[in-house]
Amino acid sequence: MRFVFPSALAIALFCLSVMTYAQSPIRVGVIGLDTSHAGAFSKIMREAPANSPMARLKIVAAFPGGSPDIPSSIDRVPNYTKEFQAQGIEIVDSIDALLEKVDAVMLNSLDGRKHLEQAYPVFKSGKRVFIDKPLAADLTDAIAIAKLAEHYKTPWFTSSSLRFTPTVYRYREKSDRKILGAQAWSPCSLEAHHTDLTWYGIHGVEALFTAMGVGCEEVTRTKTEGTDVVVGRWKDGRVGVFRGIRAGTQGYGLTVFGADFLENDAKYEGYEPLVVEIAKFFAGGEVPVSSQESLEIMAFIQAAQQSSDSKGIPVSIQSVMEKATEQAIKKIQPMIR
Repeated sequence: MRFVFPSALAIALFCLSVMTYAQSPIRVGVIGLDTSHAGAFSKIMREAPANSPMARLKIVAAFPGGSPDIPSSIDRVPNYTKEFQAQGIEIVDSIDALLEKVDAVMLNSLDGRKHLEQAYPVFKSGKRVFIDKPLAADLTDAIAIAKLAEHYKTPWFTSSSLRFTPTVYRYREKSDRKILGAQAWSPCSLEAHHTDLTWYGIHGVEALFTAMGVGCEEVTRTKTEGTDVVVGRWKDGRVGVFRGIRAGTQGYGLTVFGADFLENDAKYEGYEPLVVEIAKFFAGGEVPVSSQESLEIMAFIQAAQQSSDSKGIPVSIQSVMEKATEQAIKKIQPMIR
């Protein structure tokens, strides 16, 4: 059998088709026009330099959503909808209609209670999805989301923008540096429909886990009107602390205690580093945050809630995971039959 080498023209056409595909726009759909993230992410994509992975992202459709029982959600919808319309982005009346027009989805809805029902049709479609913080309003829904995604084999991730800010993410990138412990802090306003730290404390908790990694076993929380202090004990004996701020001067920060260093210069540096990760993920890149880590963060938050509800007793991550997993399996059964 004689092997026939492809002609120079055929090779050129193939290379051209590969290059064209590589540079073709990725049509993005947005679910939830009730958060500042929708407008901010869109602006970053529009203004991205041509050599950035973000330049391939093009928002083409949006489903406004909104939660009537959360004023900070529903009151924002009209203005953000007008803003998206002014950019020529099509506004649709259902998630199913959105999915017909896009290659990937940003689920930005402010209300974590909506994320399970809104992610469900996206998972069924198989289209990659970024789920904005919080992943869910509680651990049960977070586990349900992860299990649905696994069932439909759909790639997804969630993250606070704090994770990928360079002065925080360096601790994940430089794995050779031995970290003995860390303390993170952030604003920590509460919302009645959400487990306390999911609403805004998630930012500081995410920064803490970016430095410490997975492996937290036990959580203790002290809560006052203006402050939260949550102490996590990791399985290797390390200790991580989150301080949530509701009174006085607020800000974001991270102190890391290492075997041969002590650093406290981490700071919030905007949304762009997160949007870069979303762009690489939508282009077929690896999932940048594992579901295991995202669920452990939610379990840390749930255990903190249970600890303060029980007058500050330590609560194990395993106990809250087992209870929530049982509830999550029951919740998604009708969805996967």
